[in-house]
Amino acid sequence: MGAQILDAQGPHGEGRVVSSLGDLQNIIREKYNIEPSALDPHASMREQGLDSLAVAEFLFEVEDRLNLRLPDEHQQIDTLAGLAELIDRTRAKQLA
Repeated sequence: MGAQILDAQGPHGEGRVVSSLGDLQNIIREKYNIEPSALDPHASMREQGLDSLAVAEFLFEVEDRLNLRLPDEHQQIDTLAGLAELIDRTRAKQLA
């Protein structure tokens, strides 16, 4: 499982983009016993039942498991899809 490879143009014209959404869904499944199909990646995590403490703990878990440091802008992101996009950008910067 893990990162999903999507057929799309990346920010620099490359043919494929790696998405971290699968990684996030796996962490949610393991940590909260919530199946990914039960969560809409484009809906607010808080509206789907994760309170602010759970979201904060989830973000720390994401940083630990994916071995990265999220930029401060993660505080404005409220959806799994938005978080996956931020992680993808962060990973791309680390590889550059």
